Amino acid sequence: MADKIVVKAERKEAGNKNINRRYRAAGKVPVVVYGGGSESVAAVAELKDLAAILRSDSGVNTVFSLDIPGVGVNDVIFQDRQVDPIKGRLIHADLRRFARGEKIEMTVQIHLTGHPVGLDEEGAVLTQAMREIKVLCEPAKTPESIDVDVSGLEAGHSIHVSDLKVGAGIEIHEAPETVVASIVTVKEVSLEPQVAEGVEPEVTGEKAEEPTQGE
Repeated sequence: MADKIVVKAERKEAGNKNINRRYRAAGKVPVVVYGGGSESVAAVAELKDLAAILRSDSGVNTVFSLDIPGVGVNDVIFQDRQVDPIKGRLIHADLRRFARGEKIEMTVQIHLTGHPVGLDEEGAVLTQAMREIKVLCEPAKTPESIDVDVSGLEAGHSIHVSDLKVGAGIEIHEAPETVVASIVTVKEVSLEPQVAEGVEPEVTGEKAEEPTQGE
């Protein structure tokens, strides 16, 4: 487990939208911290610090500590965020604060590893039906991904949610019978036209001239 990230913040001044514009012009982002059985707190943090977290491998699933003078250090996670549609820059964030031992629902990526034996058969194709999955766990214990070894997967067989292995304290919130990955066999289809014996094939193109009366 990587060292916990600590982001320094400060209490946000009360005011109108002009206050927020000044903060953003100074490279800071207004945030609201709530949850954990305490009152909500309005604060501001450095844009570069929050942007670095969002660009990390764990992204919005990253648990980090927010240090606000007069409030203390709280473990938080991104709950919602607003991005400038033109500049693509974070302009506001809601951060969820949670109590020690509290579990919340998280979304985790699924990574397939290994070369399935079934791919050695002609026309066999590996398909991944699920690329992410919902789990319930303490945010600090959220895995960066769930790795699934498909080496033993044969043609015509599938791996289901019930086959996934996760660490202690992690609950999967998906139907056990849901297919995660499978190997299907694709057969080539002949593109040659099938013409019944004794039947002339239909010809498209110029319309045949109709015989005139008297001929």
